[in-house]
Amino acid sequence: MDADALPGASVIPTHVAVIMDGNGRWAASRGWPRIRGHEEGAQAVSKVVRRCGELGVQALTLYSFSTENWERPDDEVDALMGLLASYLTSEAKELMERKVRFRAIGELNRLPGMVQSLIHDLTALTENNDGLQLTLALSYEGRAELVHAMRKVAQGIVENALRPDDITESVIGQHLYTAGIPDPDLVIRTSGEMRLSNFLLWQLAYAEIYVTEVLWPDFDEDDLQVAFKEYSLRKRRFGKTGQQLSEGSGV
Repeated sequence: MDADALPGASVIPTHVAVIMDGNGRWAASRGWPRIRGHEEGAQAVSKVVRRCGELGVQALTLYSFSTENWERPDDEVDALMGLLASYLTSEAKELMERKVRFRAIGELNRLPGMVQSLIHDLTALTENNDGLQLTLALSYEGRAELVHAMRKVAQGIVENALRPDDITESVIGQHLYTAGIPDPDLVIRTSGEMRLSNFLLWQLAYAEIYVTEVLWPDFDEDDLQVAFKEYSLRKRRFGKTGQQLSEGSGV
């Protein structure tokens, strides 16, 4: 990881997950329509994707649209789907130039047909890129992902491809939407909210959590640097004592 490119951070996380929150509040505080906040939030996405790629982050997963968001007013949902379609179209060239691999996870069949087609096309276009793995969680919720994985595992048992004793954490991980991507090291939540909001519930088991009061449209490269600096100061023990970690590293 290119920690030298980020002053104050000696360790760059391999996989960063972001709960992007505060678009509506950002717009409301300025007396603007909520969609304006989402438009500015899309600009923040571009900045963070670009910077993560420059720093050598291997994977970035963004909580872009939850299943609960379908309950928002129809006009806002329609505007969000239009904004998503615009992003998938306008960012394709830059994603290719920066060798970013794109994918989307969630109940994608609930998305408008045009958006599904754009996701398919962008995934295929970037599949051979060897840079940052960018994942958008769309029509996504963590519990639904676990239900989906359990059904896949159960089907394997029914088909005699698996025995109950074969079921391990690794096997479950292979049936998650994020199969093949390492679990996040760091999850960033903007707007000061202190909850995971049903995001990557299995994968975030050992992730470091960083919460900032900054609203997502205002989150930029400097805020990312602050988050990474804080991450580099954390001691990730994974159940061990500090002494055990020191002895294991030869310190």
